[in-house]
Amino acid sequence: MNQRTLSKSKIIAFRQCPKRLWLEVHQPHLRQDSQSTQAIFMTGHKVGEIAQRLYDPQGRGVYIDLRAEGVVPAIERSTTLLQGDVPIFEAGFIGGGAMAFADVMLPVEHEGHAAWRMVEVKSSTSIKEYVLDDIALQSFVAKEAGVQLSGVALAHVDSRWVYPGNNDYQGLLVEKDLTQSAFARTEEVREWIAAAHEVAEKLLPPDITTGLQCNIPFACGFSGFCKHSQEQAEFPLTWLPRIQSLLLKKYIEEHQVKDMREVPNELLNPLQRRVRDHTISGECYFDSEGAKLDLTPHQPPCYFLDFETIQFGVPRWAGTRPFQAIPFQFSLHFLNVQGQLNHHSFLDLTGADPSHDFARRLVRVSGENGPIFVYNSGFEGSLILQLAKRFPDLSTALMSIHRRLVDLLPIAQSRFYHPSQMGSWSIKKVLPAIAPRFRYDQLPGVQDGDMAMQAFLEAIESTTTIGRKQEIEQQLKIYCALDTLAMVEIWRKFSGSEVASDRLSA
Repeated sequence: MNQRTLSKSKIIAFRQCPKRLWLEVHQPHLRQDSQSTQAIFMTGHKVGEIAQRLYDPQGRGVYIDLRAEGVVPAIERSTTLLQGDVPIFEAGFIGGGAMAFADVMLPVEHEGHAAWRMVEVKSSTSIKEYVLDDIALQSFVAKEAGVQLSGVALAHVDSRWVYPGNNDYQGLLVEKDLTQSAFARTEEVREWIAAAHEVAEKLLPPDITTGLQCNIPFACGFSGFCKHSQEQAEFPLTWLPRIQSLLLKKYIEEHQVKDMREVPNELLNPLQRRVRDHTISGECYFDSEGAKLDLTPHQPPCYFLDFETIQFGVPRWAGTRPFQAIPFQFSLHFLNVQGQLNHHSFLDLTGADPSHDFARRLVRVSGENGPIFVYNSGFEGSLILQLAKRFPDLSTALMSIHRRLVDLLPIAQSRFYHPSQMGSWSIKKVLPAIAPRFRYDQLPGVQDGDMAMQAFLEAIESTTTIGRKQEIEQQLKIYCALDTLAMVEIWRKFSGSEVASDRLSA
């Protein structure tokens, strides 16, 4: 195989950031993918498995296992199979200085001759710009390799489709023909490949600093390395919240701004100015009177509620949609008028759809009156509405719970900011600023939402031991309970409650 051949993934990496390509080629060991990225890979693999069943219902097709066979044998076997007439999955090609493996190759007759229709399968729910690049590159390589390609299409997940159960996934994927747009970009793709080779052959990486490209269109596994290897701003621009103004974005790009202090005052909104000024001064901002007024209408007895959810690109449970957030756990702290704190919880690790039991338990422990505090009501609120729609027998009670929700997040954003938050009002940033003795990073095992989802998936696997499952159960309960206890602490701070936190009994 020619040494100058670059894989499709490396050329797509070049499209995101030339430095990423160089690192992929010369220092791949520095790459560290996040749990979120790994979860995306797993979803893509599962969607690919379903696609093989949908595009080859008779089971005549051939799957080429690149990892098991190796690159050269996989390419050689692909070349042989492309002389036949059965579907091929992960067929490989080399052409035009690049190498690519197609998700689906389907034999067709085109203009009286044998040909192939290529289908790229993506776990996304819409057509993204990077997907168009991907397909243009894929079809270019196949044609340069001599494949008689009649057309190319994208098959992506239909988020509106509802899984009927019984392992029937007909309808999961929706297809869009992209032949015309892909074939029209031949010269453009040729230029990408040539430019990517120039970068890959350099002895030193391109001098590119971290920026928006580190997460668009994908989270780059080298971003941690790049951040640590370059001089860091004392007050990074990334700490400014909600950079949406076009004027601000233009100024940042034109002046290569890295530090908050470099941005003119008139380009910042009041919230951004507050973050900048109090971060630089090291002084906490707290509008105690405003916070107290915000909470005055919402007095104890009250509740503090948090959910944990799981999403499946390929639904497991009948009646659910792709990527639908399914709640599997909640924590509910109840504070009575005497300042006593009681705790209720729900956690289902059986592997069955937890939704109905979750909703029924929530209705049982939420009482009939009193505010229910959440942190980002858009999340819990939408899930409650979803449950009310799915389960008519609980709809009235769930809608009553929904009407009682009170969001602490906008109050925190308006009334409180500590420099340690670094521009974020995540509850994991606000809690240690208000109650330093509570630390998520000291929890056993599960410390954030992504870890909670991964722990849930591990717990419901049939191969997970009873002992490990019990360990995960405890970790999840401790983690979710801290989320609602954090809200209690925030409420106590904002309401000016005289009840000391160490007197609150769980």
